[in-house]
Amino acid sequence: MEKIIEGDFRYADLAEKRFNKRFTGKPEYICMPQSTDDVVNAVQEAVNNKQRLVVRSGGHCLEGFVLDPAVQALIDMSLMTNIYYDPERSAFAVEAGATVGEMYRRLFLGWGVVLPAGEHPAIGIGGHILGGAFGFLCREYGLAVDHLYGIELVAVDSSGKAHSVIATREENDPNRELWWAHTGGGGGNFGIVTRYWLRSLETDGSDPATALPRAPKTITTFRVSWDWNNFDEILFSQLVQNFGVWAQMNSGPDTAYKQLFSLLFLNHRNMGKLEMKGVCTAGPKAIQLIDEHLAAIAGPLGLTYTRQIEETAWLQFALNPFPELFQPGYDKVKAKIKDAFLRLPFTIDQIATTYKYLTGNDPVGGGLGMATYGGQVNAVKPGATASAQRDCILDIACNTGWTDPEGEAASLNWVRNFYKDLFAAFGGVPVPNEQTGGCMINHPDTDMADPQWNKSGVPWSTLYYGDNYPRLQQVKQKWDPGNVFHHALSISL
Repeated sequence: MEKIIEGDFRYADLAEKRFNKRFTGKPEYICMPQSTDDVVNAVQEAVNNKQRLVVRSGGHCLEGFVLDPAVQALIDMSLMTNIYYDPERSAFAVEAGATVGEMYRRLFLGWGVVLPAGEHPAIGIGGHILGGAFGFLCREYGLAVDHLYGIELVAVDSSGKAHSVIATREENDPNRELWWAHTGGGGGNFGIVTRYWLRSLETDGSDPATALPRAPKTITTFRVSWDWNNFDEILFSQLVQNFGVWAQMNSGPDTAYKQLFSLLFLNHRNMGKLEMKGVCTAGPKAIQLIDEHLAAIAGPLGLTYTRQIEETAWLQFALNPFPELFQPGYDKVKAKIKDAFLRLPFTIDQIATTYKYLTGNDPVGGGLGMATYGGQVNAVKPGATASAQRDCILDIACNTGWTDPEGEAASLNWVRNFYKDLFAAFGGVPVPNEQTGGCMINHPDTDMADPQWNKSGVPWSTLYYGDNYPRLQQVKQKWDPGNVFHHALSISL
C-alpha cells in the first residue's frame, strides 16, 4: 500500500481534511487502505517502526486527537466506503470510511431504511458511531449504537501483532465485550474499526427492508427567529425556561412528541437573532405537533413570530439539512465547543449567567445551543451500551468560532469562562448529579481533564462514561494492552 508523503500533490489535501481548523498536524505519511488487510499491514508497519499512529474517517473530531504534532502515521479510511446488506449476519455492513450522508443515501435508495445518526452529512461513520451518535431522529429511534449488531476491528495484541477481529452483540459471542465497548466508548481507544454491522434489536434481519427502521416518507422542518433587541432579561429567561420545561416533560420514551426534535440557538446578541429550528417526522400530524411545541415555548413570550414550515422528502433533507447551518465558510472556522447533558432544566442563576455572557461587549462569535434529547434514547438502560447518559432531557453546548488568529485568545477565554460559570456550583463542569449528566464523548473537550477548568474533583472519565468506565478499561486492557491507540482523552490501561 502506497504511503503519501509531503511533496506528493495529494498530501496537502489530506493533511487539511479536518473540520476544526484550530488544529494542524504534519504526519510523516498518510496511508489510504482499501481493505481490512491493508489496515492490518499499515498498523503492523507503524508498530514495528514504533511510530505514533492514529486513524481518521471524516475528520470532524472537535479536538486535536488526530492532528497531534506527535503523530507520525495517519491511516485515512476515506477509500473504504462500501455499504451493503450482509445475508450471513442478517445486517447492513457499512465500512468506516463512509459518510453519514452516503449511508443515508444508500440505505434509503436500496432498502427504504434509515439509521438514526448525525446531522451533518459529511461526518465520517468511523468515529461517529462508536461514540454513540445522535441526531435529528434520535428521539424517535434512539442512538445509532442502539442498532449496532457488530464490528470488525484491527487491534494489536500483547506481542505487537496486528490482527483483525469481529465482535457482535450475540450473547454467546466470546468477543461481546469488545462489541459493547464500541456502543459509546469513543474513537481512538481499542483499535481501528474497518466495518460496522447494523441491525435493530427487535428484528432478526432476515428481511433487509425491516432490519433497520423505515425511513420517514417526509420531513417537516420549522424555523422561528426573533430580533434580539426585543428581549430583555425577563423575556430571555422565560424563553429558556419554557424550552427546558418542555424538554423535561417530553423526554420519556413514550412521549407523544418523540417524532419531534428541536434546537434552540441562543446566539450572542452581536449576531442579532435568537432562533429555533427543528424537524418532525409525524407526516400529516407534523404541523399540529410543531404548533403545540411552539405554543408552549414561544407563545407565552407575547412576541410576534413567524414560523417557516417546509415539508421535504427524507433523502433531500438528509443530504442537505438546514443549509444555513453548514453554509460556505463553515469549513474554515477554528472552533471550541463545550458540551453538557442536562437532567433538569437550567436554574434561574444559570439562565442569568447565560444572559450575561450573551449580552456582553465581548468581540466574539458564538452562543449556547440547546437540543432536545431523550425519547427512545432514554428507553435503554445505562449499562446496556457504553453510552451511559440515558436519562437526560437536553444536550447543550457553549460554542465559539473565529477565523482571524487574533480572535483566538478572546474567544477561548469567553467560552471557557461561560461554561465554567454555568456549572460553578459543581466545580465548573456538569458532574453527574440530579441536574447534570456529564458530557458526550462524540463532542470531546480536553478542558475536562484540566484542573484549571475542572475543579469538581470528578475525573473526566466519569463525566463522559459514568459508571461504565471501569468496564471500558477492562476491554482496553484486553484488546490494546500496549496502548497503541491513545490520545488526550483516551481510555487508560
